[in-house]
Amino acid sequence: MTSTSSLHTFLHPKAIAFVGATERSVWSNAALASLRTLGYAGKLFPVNRRGGSFHGIAAATSAEAIGEPVDTALLMVPADALDDALADLQRAGIGNAVLLSSGFAEAGDEGRERQRQLTAKARSRGLRILGPNCLGFVNFVDRSAVWTASLREPLPAGTLGIVSQSGALAGQLSFMAQVHGIGLSRMVSTGNESDIDIAEVIDYLVDDEHTRSIAVFAETVRDPQRFAAAAERALAVAKPIVVLKMGSSEITAQAAQAHTGSLVGDDRVFDAMCQRLGLMRVRSIEDLVFTAAFASMTGPFQAGGLAAVSMSGGMCEIFAERAEEEGLVLTPLAPATETALREVLPGYGTPQNPLDVTGAAMLQPELFGNALEALVRDPALGAAIVVADVPNAPANDTPLNRAVLAQVSRGLAASPVPAIVCSHYVMQVSERSRELIAETGIRHIACGIHHAMSAAGAVRRWSETLRRRQAQGVAAAVQATPPAQPLRSERETLDWLSQRGVPVVPVRLSRSADEAARFAEELGGPVVLKIASAQIAHKTEVGGVALNLQGADAVRAAWQTMDARVRAARPGAEIDGILVAPMRQGGLELFVGTVRDPQWGPALAVGLGGIWVEALRDTSLRLLPVTPAEVKDMLAELRGARLLDGWRGAPAADRDAIAEAVAAIGNAALALGPELVSLEVNPLRVDGATVEALDALAVWGAAD
Repeated sequence: MTSTSSLHTFLHPKAIAFVGATERSVWSNAALASLRTLGYAGKLFPVNRRGGSFHGIAAATSAEAIGEPVDTALLMVPADALDDALADLQRAGIGNAVLLSSGFAEAGDEGRERQRQLTAKARSRGLRILGPNCLGFVNFVDRSAVWTASLREPLPAGTLGIVSQSGALAGQLSFMAQVHGIGLSRMVSTGNESDIDIAEVIDYLVDDEHTRSIAVFAETVRDPQRFAAAAERALAVAKPIVVLKMGSSEITAQAAQAHTGSLVGDDRVFDAMCQRLGLMRVRSIEDLVFTAAFASMTGPFQAGGLAAVSMSGGMCEIFAERAEEEGLVLTPLAPATETALREVLPGYGTPQNPLDVTGAAMLQPELFGNALEALVRDPALGAAIVVADVPNAPANDTPLNRAVLAQVSRGLAASPVPAIVCSHYVMQVSERSRELIAETGIRHIACGIHHAMSAAGAVRRWSETLRRRQAQGVAAAVQATPPAQPLRSERETLDWLSQRGVPVVPVRLSRSADEAARFAEELGGPVVLKIASAQIAHKTEVGGVALNLQGADAVRAAWQTMDARVRAARPGAEIDGILVAPMRQGGLELFVGTVRDPQWGPALAVGLGGIWVEALRDTSLRLLPVTPAEVKDMLAELRGARLLDGWRGAPAADRDAIAEAVAAIGNAALALGPELVSLEVNPLRVDGATVEALDALAVWGAAD
């Protein structure tokens, strides 16, 4: 896949016009201050219809009057003057504009209409728009910007790119990165996204050689298809994307007719999209910056566990607890590694993971380096984290602290796995700190153990997604001819599932009590009766289920009672008859349901079934299609996963058989086409290697 972005000239301007520039404007002054802070070496052309000068720079009366090529313009004019300003840009041959003005889509229906008209006019004139209601962008690499807010004296350019729908938050993220010594490559605020949106900026940054990781703040995703395509491209080149997304919307109201919509919710579908595409989702601005910076330093982890190293036993305990919370495996050390560590540790030291190099390293700093050299060569490791502070003030810039840091650098210099050094707690990074980091060559992040382990957990999951994609690829889209008519009843739905390779319990439709009795005799053993009606989704609510019926007389009596009771409860319902199926005893019940999200498409949920699905709400979610391998990952994520391994004498469930059945259910749902809102199997009964769909429901709506 290749980028289709045309943002290079926009975000790398060598000549900028400030339209509406005036020394009385806080926005004009802030934009000029940003350029001066960066040391911008390009051309600046103030534009003011009254002429004059702007901080000693002669102002043109229009963009057209500049008379020189301009790459990007900042429009600081009222909303009602934007049309004339855009026409002026077109005449001047300026193709890119940042729109500061507010009062558009964020201001309600009238504002949305104004924004629609603005967008249409800009496109008709061949203009690219960032905004409106947008603070602009900063290019830290080329030291250029159209940024209408304060900008601190920036660090040397780094490798972290920031994309944010909120300009104010983007500024705060840059301040935070500055304080903690994290250099930025690009920062783009997209505002209302009348034209350029976060998806296009991400797509651009995937190709940017100066950006190693991308931090995204989003309130909504306006172009899901392009967003997903950009994420796919990032995954293909192993460029990490970390996302802090706020807000959610409801899945179609029709999905409320089934359980899946209420169990899943829009936000969990976004989680599933992140999992599918390798996006690292976080819940705070701290983790957004720290995780993205961490990932830019380490890149993907190798297959294997994590090693954690400190000079404190207490810190090692924190490591162990946080590792469990993040699903990280602290790898038991190989015998050869233990032997090598015993040779360098003091007699009271223990060669284990997490590794406490003990306070002896304060007397013999080379102990730290020797221990790390031995540890990082363990064959089961995929990455390592070391706790060591980098001096940031005269009080802690001692010869001993410098010696310890130098030994950490030596010990990690030849590490065959990604290795990063984190501070004990969140710390500021000073110029002195940056000099020491550069001298030692260590990968250091001053985020503290808690955030470092959060980042490590996210990077580990991202790395596993990369390896899985390389090994298995993506589940193929399902090509099938849907049935001529929507599935109306449980029997039709079960028949469809059976045709699509899903194991289904034998079921017969009876239209009389005698016919039901005959079917029961043919099936043998106790049976279940269930009302068959497309208008009755939840049968138990109207007395439409009878269990464990033994013998013809019991079946006849139950049939007649059920028929009368349901017709009285739902006189308007069209009743096809009553289903007869064998009564299944024992086993574990699972819930499998699909739902069509309006943004991200069809998704599949798996959880404990029967009465527990709503009580426990213990489900795992993926976007469709899924492979059996992905389904096994879903099963492992359930809080009740231990029940699959046998509980109180029950046989262990065959997870491979479950995975095949669940993947087939997902494929069967996809084959029904876009008018399907939800397909549910509840329960999917599992008894050892036996897997059967016992009940199924299809909910339909309008086509997309």
